[in-house]
Amino acid sequence: MSTGKMHADEADIDEALVRRLVRAQFPAWGGLDVARVDSAGTSNAMYRLGADMVVRLPRVAGAARDVEREQAWLPRLAPALPVAIPVPLGKGRPGEGYPYPWSVFRWLEGETPDPDRELAEPVLFGKDVAEFVTALRAVDPAGAPAAYRSDPLAERDDETRAVLAALGDVVDGPAATAMWETALDAPAWPGPPVWVHGDLQPGNVLVERGRLGAVIDFGCMGTGDPAVDLISAWYLMDAEAREAFRTALGPAADDAMWARGRGWALTIALMELSYYRRTNPVMARIARGVVARLTGRGAG
Repeated sequence: MSTGKMHADEADIDEALVRRLVRAQFPAWGGLDVARVDSAGTSNAMYRLGADMVVRLPRVAGAARDVEREQAWLPRLAPALPVAIPVPLGKGRPGEGYPYPWSVFRWLEGETPDPDRELAEPVLFGKDVAEFVTALRAVDPAGAPAAYRSDPLAERDDETRAVLAALGDVVDGPAATAMWETALDAPAWPGPPVWVHGDLQPGNVLVERGRLGAVIDFGCMGTGDPAVDLISAWYLMDAEAREAFRTALGPAADDAMWARGRGWALTIALMELSYYRRTNPVMARIARGVVARLTGRGAG
């Protein structure tokens, strides 16, 4: 769990603010208990509301722009997906000194996975994530927004190399650079943009009895290269789960897509490690582990 603020422009959020917002805008829920949810998340603060709801408040303006997207699209995506996703129950307005729109969602049970802990059902978990990714890709993209990570990898080249140079004492620079260049050389996605989640990492999924139980944060969703959702292979999985995941994806996970997926995982992890190295130790640990899995033995 992170402590303190992670962003220079982060809003002030605490339990008292959440109580005031709920009482003012959703008086029917005003008497329910409010409790902070421990999370290493970086974009939103979450507070349990009663037994079966959660209040989600953007920490920064960039995350606030995701509220409208989630409110509009999550109900449309839910029927097509094999696991639970957040159900919007209310949309809050700025108020009580808080500057952004915010959401109330149905509470979803489960635990966020720890990449340093063995998966109870690695093969089944890998298949579960593949089923989710495949179902999401199949949703009609008509009218969908571009994903947060819809840009070609080449547009991230300068920043990725700069961060690699700055992290020379933390990561295996030569191995990471070689992997990054392989990703840049991989053939581009030949098809039209498809629905992607864009951020399948530990804080955004829930596990129950070793299986994928829910996906809980869709702030990066939209259309783009499906390779971006392959980051889950290194953010969520050990080698056994990763092999099952790729097998379950079938021919879609060809060498070109796998290389681009590794590139996406690498650039995202490097950016997170650089940005959160001193402000969010959990995120930094996860990102460092991703880079190690990508550049070490058995990376896949």
